Amino acid sequence: ENPQLSSLDKTDLAFSEGSQSLYKPEPLEKALNGDVLNILKVTIFFQLSERAAMDASYVQELDGILKEARTIENHLKQKRESLKQRFTVIANTL
Repeated sequence: ENPQLSSLDKTDLAFSEGSQSLYKPEPLEKALNGDVLNILKVTIFFQLSERAAMDASYVQELDGILKEARTIENHLKQKRESLKQRFTVIANTL
């Protein structure tokens, strides 16, 4: 065995000679696919989180609009009732 061979060269030599090793490096393509899948999962998670936060803000905004609409509706009902009473008073005096 040549002492000048690096450890990588020795590994390559061992595999090329057909020796059995307990450690078998996984193919680069498989490792990269796993990394890409993890990156995609994280990206999708963050996008869904952002959308959920945006949806929550829309719900809060709609709640505010509904409260305002109910307030206006109650105000208009009070105005209508007041006008009704005034017309009744006017009609009774005629």
